[in-house]
Amino acid sequence: MSTLTIVANIIANQDKIDLVKGALLKLIDVTRAEQGCINYDLHQDNENPAHFMFYENWETRDLWQKHMGNQHLQDYMAATEGAVTSFTLNEMTKIA
Repeated sequence: MSTLTIVANIIANQDKIDLVKGALLKLIDVTRAEQGCINYDLHQDNENPAHFMFYENWETRDLWQKHMGNQHLQDYMAATEGAVTSFTLNEMTKIA
């Protein structure tokens, strides 16, 4: 099976940018240490600081699914409840 690429876009409420950014940053080290995580990179839009994007690569979809059920993601969801305007997630496969 090929590597699974995840692109997650998070748009914070304008008045909650720092809160969301702080909560997202807390996910990085613990996620990078997870089995199957190849990379887990957080980006912030240069023109819209409320827009964050994770670019992730995982060895398998099953290992990514395990990541999605971890406590640190539940903690993030609780910490940012009501602070995120939108969240989109794309599961992708590299083709070239």
